[in-house]
Amino acid sequence: MKRKIITIDEEKCNGCGLCVSACEEGAIGLVNGKARLLRDDYCDGLGNCLPACPTDAISFEEREAAPYDEAAVKRNMQLQGKKTPPQGGCPGMQSKRIEHRAAAPEPEAPGTAPSQLSQWPVQIKLVPPNAPYFENANLLVAADCTAFAYGNFHKDFIRGKITLIGCPKLDEVDYADKLTDILQHNDIKSITVARMSVPCCGGIVKAVTDALHRSGKMIPWSIVTVDTDGTILE
Repeated sequence: MKRKIITIDEEKCNGCGLCVSACEEGAIGLVNGKARLLRDDYCDGLGNCLPACPTDAISFEEREAAPYDEAAVKRNMQLQGKKTPPQGGCPGMQSKRIEHRAAAPEPEAPGTAPSQLSQWPVQIKLVPPNAPYFENANLLVAADCTAFAYGNFHKDFIRGKITLIGCPKLDEVDYADKLTDILQHNDIKSITVARMSVPCCGGIVKAVTDALHRSGKMIPWSIVTVDTDGTILE
């Protein structure tokens, strides 16, 4: 079958082994000092190993590969005396939908504002591009400082959207590749970009712009700029 699976650039790999530890399924091993995908059927295609790699040697590709065999993974872990991993890998990076009880009628009492976050994880670097919650989603791509600067961020921005956050200055990565992957493999209904007014936040806008161009899709999108005092700039 043709599916999304990881690929490892051995020229970039420094042999640190962090991806081996990050891959709970045991799909990756070190061979002659380089990381290598040992078995296609052990790779779940969620990419939990990607953020562990310090040299960006791991990426996704779509090719003919054996389907992920969860039963085989569990048998292998038992043979090695290891704890069977939860489906989706590391719990901290496990993709999941978050359901909330119906919110209390407004106005709400002080301190009772409910969370509007509808999925996990939220970091652009960690989110798996093939997560089911992306299908037909309204996407919010936000600089992480916006949620701290704007008081009603959950209510006015996160509610009803799938949220991705990042800081192009601190992460020092180009988010365009991950965002392109998300756009190409899912039907995204709209994109809202929330950025701060500081110049370095232009990086998150550029990443979304590049991803839209690369995906070749016409998706409605808008930009909201939040000032450092919490006001929204027109």
